Amino acid sequence: MTAAEQVLIDKIKQLPPQRMAEVEDFVDFLRSREDEQRLTYAAARASEASFVQVWDNDEDAAYDRL
Repeated sequence: MTAAEQVLIDKIKQLPPQRMAEVEDFVDFLRSREDEQRLTYAAARASEASFVQVWDNDEDAAYDRL
């Protein structure tokens, strides 16, 4: 465990139970957002091959220069 992690844990331990629940909710929200971003990135990477013909053509090249 890093020093920064220990400082954060110590601060959380000093909170009243009600605030600890809020911290837990916020951490769950952050983790959810990270999961969504990973899924979005993975979906974009997975669909790249399907769109390569649409994106990589002379007609579309004009938009690449914008």
